Amino acid sequence: MPTLPKILFVDDEQDLRDIAIEYFGTQYEVLTAENAEAARKTFQLSPPNVAILDVRMPGEDGLSLARWIREQYPQTGIVMLTTAAEVVDRIIGLELGADDYIAKPFDLRELSARVKSVLRRVIDRGDANRQQLQAKPHRTRLGLCELDLKEHRLYGRDGVEIGLTSMEFDLLKVFAEHPNKVMNRDQIMALACHRDWDVYDRSIDLRVMRLRRKIETDPDKPEVLKTVRGAGYMLLQP
Repeated sequence: MPTLPKILFVDDEQDLRDIAIEYFGTQYEVLTAENAEAARKTFQLSPPNVAILDVRMPGEDGLSLARWIREQYPQTGIVMLTTAAEVVDRIIGLELGADDYIAKPFDLRELSARVKSVLRRVIDRGDANRQQLQAKPHRTRLGLCELDLKEHRLYGRDGVEIGLTSMEFDLLKVFAEHPNKVMNRDQIMALACHRDWDVYDRSIDLRVMRLRRKIETDPDKPEVLKTVRGAGYMLLQP
């Protein structure tokens, strides 16, 4: 049975979230979140293909969340829910990278049509990225950065090389070759072939901290190279 596309509906109104589940549930795998914090947790566990975001939410608003999604999960499509009068919100949302918007109150059929259109664009983007990776099979994505396993080089989102020591590259290579897998210090050392790293000191922790400064948008709140409390580290890839 084919996997259903995944959409995330983010709105602080419980009734709208329930309606989204009921209306879209036969077409998509529907996830919901009542605020930006819950949405971020959902992304970290199960990134959706399309996110539908209410602009006006208590706490962090949908525009801020859209910026974070576009930075951390560039392949996810974004549809903004705005009020009819808030033209500025629509303009800002599109500038932040939203794919489309629809004004509240909305017709579910129109929202469905917009989601389908954005989903087609997401699939097209994914196909283009796969073709690019096939052309450069020795490169892998690390958040907004790209690691060239052949040339031992790390490139930022602007294509400019980011300096790496040989040990930093070896560590990144281990994570890149084992994405979404929790690894403890012993496993990391064995895979990196650096037995001179002492599992009982903080050498790996310090190197991870340095790498986060290079690949994370906010090193203090890592979204790519995650710490799994009591278990080790994991490179998160959509």
